[in-house]
Amino acid sequence: MRVLVTGATGYIGGRLVPRLLEAGHDVRLLVRRPERVREVPWAASVEIVAGDLTDRRAVDEAMAGIEVVYYLVHSMGGPGDFEDVERAIATNVAESARAHGVGRIVYLGGLHPDTGRLSQHLRSRQQVGEILLASGVPTIVLQAGVVIGSGSTSFEMIRHLTEVLPYMPAPRWVRSFIQPIAVRDVLHYLIHAATVPAAVNRAFDIGGPDVHRYGQLMNGYAVEAGLRQRPIAALPVLTPWLAGQWINLVTPIPRRLAVPIIESLQFDCVMREHDIDDVIPPPAEGLLPYRTAVRLALEREREGEVETSWRNAEVAGAPSDPLPSDPEWAGHTVFVDRRERRTTARADELWRVIEGVGGENGWYSFPLAWAVRGWLDKLTGGVGLRRGRRDPDILHVGDAVDFWRVEAIDRGSFLRLRAEMRVPGRAWLELASVAVSTASPEEGEPSSGAGAVYRQRAVFFPKGLAGRLYWFAILPFHGVIFSGMANRITAEAEAATRRRIPSR
Repeated sequence: MRVLVTGATGYIGGRLVPRLLEAGHDVRLLVRRPERVREVPWAASVEIVAGDLTDRRAVDEAMAGIEVVYYLVHSMGGPGDFEDVERAIATNVAESARAHGVGRIVYLGGLHPDTGRLSQHLRSRQQVGEILLASGVPTIVLQAGVVIGSGSTSFEMIRHLTEVLPYMPAPRWVRSFIQPIAVRDVLHYLIHAATVPAAVNRAFDIGGPDVHRYGQLMNGYAVEAGLRQRPIAALPVLTPWLAGQWINLVTPIPRRLAVPIIESLQFDCVMREHDIDDVIPPPAEGLLPYRTAVRLALEREREGEVETSWRNAEVAGAPSDPLPSDPEWAGHTVFVDRRERRTTARADELWRVIEGVGGENGWYSFPLAWAVRGWLDKLTGGVGLRRGRRDPDILHVGDAVDFWRVEAIDRGSFLRLRAEMRVPGRAWLELASVAVSTASPEEGEPSSGAGAVYRQRAVFFPKGLAGRLYWFAILPFHGVIFSGMANRITAEAEAATRRRIPSR
């Protein structure tokens, strides 16, 4: 089948695409930034259309010749009018799918109670499902609750709440009943939904075999992680907004993601019907119990096999435009901090250190200052430093690195990070490794031991007076932070070079 996937850079979409390819489907993606998928292992096997779902022309281009559309997009932290945007996007997709004779739409929505009292985000998901079901194109809406898998937002929230606090003074939603589902089983339903008969046009609840209170999910995680079970006290005073601030502080989950999840937990989220079994049978080995799903997620993380993660979701409100090229700076106020170091390190060893920045390796300079900046970002609702990075050694365009995101990478020589921390303006950090040759052009190839030049550039486009004051306020620290960073990175690369090429 010819399949179009929207939301391929998200947590579920990034896992679904390779499985659709394994099932023999021809896959096309509609993505805003194609560079985010060009380095994934399956990039050469898919067709990529650049565009936004708000652009009808781009949607029509992507929809041509398609038999099945996967609709896997949803805002988790957009501006207050995001419901209008979501409705407009769903209408765009529905009308285009009908015009192009698409045979099936598959939408992953949210499990919700049968009540008019829904959170804004669950209400928006319900409305999107209704628009697609009314499109005239056979549609199947799969409504899932808490998804458990390595890197999922729900799993990470459960894990960090359990690991950080030995005693849990928690909001009363910890007593709500939840029916979690393993990400493996969500993918099972999504893949098989493509071949459901055209007569099926409705929503289905999907969930795992277990129903627990949210507090039991936390203690189930504790057992699988080898931790002591936590005593939990439900407090009636924490509103969703206050609980969001609390979770923002004690977990790496930013407030923009935490609040929608918390709002959806105010009521019991369990399956109201099991009709999906008549349309898509469960996996042959059965649906995964909650603790088994947790165990597998932990094993995946220990083995470094996390396919996709909440960390790489776009940050609402963060700058998403790439760094303009230098000629386009005319008319802009721009502040730049440049550092350059000549080093005896091999260029490849210098690059290895550059590509490993952030996460567990830190930023090679004044750890306390970076930690304070991370906490300030968390206090203001940002992502903070604890987001870390998905892989300790390898980076791809679109990867999150603490409160930065990889905007551009030329592996072996150049890395550009775009700031997603809260700043009054737009900021980037560039790190480069340039090989230095001791040979003249006539002498042939450069010597591998010729050394390298490390180049570092911080660029800041201030926004208004606040941006300018911010830059000058932190300027005294640049001499320590940025200079120290350049010195430590080159020193680390030189030490690695000495270990590889011992002195004679």
